[in-house]
Amino acid sequence: MNPILKPRIGVVGVGHLGQHHVKHYQKLSSAALVGVFDTDMNRANEIASAYNTTAFPSVNELLNSCDAVSIVTPTVQHASVAEKCIRARKHVFIEKPITTTVDEADALIHQAGKNGVIIQVGHIERLNPALRALGDYALNPKYIEVQRLAPYTARGTDVPVVLDLMIHDIDIILALVSSPVKSIHASGVSLMTDSVDIANARIRFENGTVASMTSSRVAKDKVRKTKIFQKDMYVTIDFLLGLTEVYRVMSDKNPKAILTAPLSEENNPREIAYKKPPVISADAMQLELANFIASIQGEETPIVDGIAGREALDIAIQIHDMILEDIH
Repeated sequence: MNPILKPRIGVVGVGHLGQHHVKHYQKLSSAALVGVFDTDMNRANEIASAYNTTAFPSVNELLNSCDAVSIVTPTVQHASVAEKCIRARKHVFIEKPITTTVDEADALIHQAGKNGVIIQVGHIERLNPALRALGDYALNPKYIEVQRLAPYTARGTDVPVVLDLMIHDIDIILALVSSPVKSIHASGVSLMTDSVDIANARIRFENGTVASMTSSRVAKDKVRKTKIFQKDMYVTIDFLLGLTEVYRVMSDKNPKAILTAPLSEENNPREIAYKKPPVISADAMQLELANFIASIQGEETPIVDGIAGREALDIAIQIHDMILEDIH
């Protein structure tokens, strides 16, 4: 399809997260928010009134008035809603996970290619300012350690913790490691729900990189931390605090380093240089939706496209299935 100068946007599903899509689209001068649809018409009317837009009585009527759609429904509805939109030749932004099965994701990707439309997936942590702060660093991880913990809430329990929380980190790791997955080992338990609530997974890649991830939705406090280890460099990222720290082993003195420490008394001592790359505050959702609009306009490409969303889902499902086999 040809680029669209000012895309007309609709939002399907205006619950807790969908409302934020509406809010951001209303602020984006590069797009025109035309309206919303929700199976709860009272909610649709409430959001439409709050953001000065239109509540449509059906998805089809919304599609007749727009060029692209954000799909912010429960995950089990992603495939059916997205297929309807894609067949109508509308670009789609799908909140993560892209679908419930890899076959569904493959079908959507095939249809999108056939109809010449974009699929973007809402893996919002790719745009977290603390991760973006590493943009100038050459990352070649050898070991990655991740903790993503959250207190229990009823929202989000329609999917297992691997597909709700861990999939964010799977997506980031797949983007960081340019190598096929060699093996996966996983374990977990169910505590609060009938699904998996705590999960640990260890992924080994063909190039030797290892990633260890722990996700829990029954923790006391929120924790979202990632540590990246590679030759001569160690990085810590706190996604919640917006804090990024880089420790580099250097062979010469670095006057710009905040802190250096000699490792030996040799003639050419190596030093550990500590830096805090500037973390530029930004709203990650606004950035990803702006990227979606710019992609429709032909100016950018989706930061997380349908294929990347499908790959993250594939690994997440393998991890979840492995845990289920273990606990049953």
